Amino acid sequence: MQKKIAIIPISEAGNPVAAALSHGLTLSPKMEPRRTYTIARTDVGACWHDYDAFVFIGAMGICVRTIAPYIEDKHTDPAVVCVDTTCHHVVAVLSGHVGGANELTEEIARKLHAQPVVTTQSDNLGLWAIDTFERRFGWAVMSDYAMNELVFAFVGQRPTALLLEAQDEGTDYLLRTLPAHVHLIYDIGEANGYELFIIVSPFHRTWPDSQMTMTVQFIPQVLTAGFGLAHHPADYATILDQMDDALLHQGILPGAVRSWCTIDVKADEPFVGELRRYLEASGASLDEALRFFTAEELAAIETPNPSATVEKHVGTPSVSEAAAILGSGHGQLIVPKLKGKTWTLAVAQTRRQAHIEIVGAGPGDPDLVSVRGRRFLEQADLILYAGSLVPRELTDCHKPGAVVRSSADMALEEQCQLMKEHYEQGHLIVRLHTGDPCIFGAIQEQMAFFDREGMDYHITPGISSFLAAAAELRSQFTIPERTQTIILTRGEGRTPMPEREKLHLLARSQSTMCIFLSAAIVDDVQRELMQEYPEDTPVAACYHLTWPDQHIYRGRLKDLARIVHDNHLTLTTMLVVGEAIDNRRGLSELYNRHFTHLFRKGEESPEP
Repeated sequence: MQKKIAIIPISEAGNPVAAALSHGLTLSPKMEPRRTYTIARTDVGACWHDYDAFVFIGAMGICVRTIAPYIEDKHTDPAVVCVDTTCHHVVAVLSGHVGGANELTEEIARKLHAQPVVTTQSDNLGLWAIDTFERRFGWAVMSDYAMNELVFAFVGQRPTALLLEAQDEGTDYLLRTLPAHVHLIYDIGEANGYELFIIVSPFHRTWPDSQMTMTVQFIPQVLTAGFGLAHHPADYATILDQMDDALLHQGILPGAVRSWCTIDVKADEPFVGELRRYLEASGASLDEALRFFTAEELAAIETPNPSATVEKHVGTPSVSEAAAILGSGHGQLIVPKLKGKTWTLAVAQTRRQAHIEIVGAGPGDPDLVSVRGRRFLEQADLILYAGSLVPRELTDCHKPGAVVRSSADMALEEQCQLMKEHYEQGHLIVRLHTGDPCIFGAIQEQMAFFDREGMDYHITPGISSFLAAAAELRSQFTIPERTQTIILTRGEGRTPMPEREKLHLLARSQSTMCIFLSAAIVDDVQRELMQEYPEDTPVAACYHLTWPDQHIYRGRLKDLARIVHDNHLTLTTMLVVGEAIDNRRGLSELYNRHFTHLFRKGEESPEP
């Protein structure tokens, strides 16, 4: 039965709120929005297990008395949330973690601009809700302890060891949000001395033999199984059990297998029908969990154990190993071909989709990188940053084990080779450039390399130094009826400028001009600008904008070269020219003349 969310307005006063929530809600960011249905309070008991969640609109006391007779267990009870009719508060009442009430509370609060009220201790302490990992990340759970005991120990901030032997969305989250009382370890023997041990691994592990250590293992689905079959095997009903036993004998937990792959000519075999029914019963998506490849696709994969006999019968020298490698996105083969009586089986570790994100670092202050850029920096396996222009402090948020490297002493070929090596391992790579990458960002040649190699990449924009200059100068670079154009350019140094973009030609408009990378040739810059700008035009030389050692020097165009030389300014200096610097006149004139309709009758507009 398709699950859904019930909305219960306790009185007529709750009807407008119910209407506001009637367009679908979700219990998890990974879920599609669930349909909402408005029901009567008297119907709650009859449909208690037909809904994912119940949202009461009205008094908390009535909500509690309504649900009290039906509460059984947090693992089976639906989520319950209560919203007051004035939309001041949204309260998670029941099944906060496991049922998703906490997430639903946060979503409803955002929709209604209300205050969420979540009383779960781990949420309020900013700790992991480990009892949600199964639902949130699709991880199976193994432990000799009840989940409540494990949660109590974790929320009590008992010394905790964490062993990660996989990489997926869930492990990225754990690394990004590692609490202070959790210590990342790299070998199971290091877990002694801790009171709680959390393992995330597809492999069968022997837990510490200690009464002092509570252990829980989460099993991520990060493996792909490739299998081959004899023609119509008579024992098809028991093959899956045989394969599971074979995996366990290899130290592999069967629950870690995300997808099963084979050659397309076996799609109608009885065993495949059994496997299909098993996967459907487990709630898996068949499009992802069961995949078929042609003989041509499999034959293109190099494998350690090819077979001439297999090639003679199905047209490819390998089925199980090739299917495992291909289905895993060319991941690592961790179990070569195993042979049963009527089947073969191989397992590869699913390769995470490699990606390169070119991130704009902003002008220098670590607080000015975008939220998206920060998230990529926290998750990256490799951060390659422009060390001569980007402060290393921007990379301090990296996860444990990430490679952080400055490109200041590397040739382009070295940079590309390093990124390619990590890409081939399925890593997330951040190429961190100063400001916004599209403005003198030197990314063109890198993108050409990515295109040639077929590498997946994307750009996260950043705050350019010209925007930081406007902010630090407290100036609006476009002044009504004075200048409506900002020119971003540089002086002509070793790299020639196009003839039509010579500084003296651009200067004819007398727009606000922001000149990058030109402090070293400031004499030439001043000479060209003074062909068009008046000599008393305001200028600013902005050194290391937003860095701790930021300095800004104001003056007039006739003194620009002297300002730069006297203060020994370097390439990391933005030169700004134009009457928009410190200008306060044009804006008030415009409002006085054209926007008098913004003032109430009887008020006077500001004086010019």
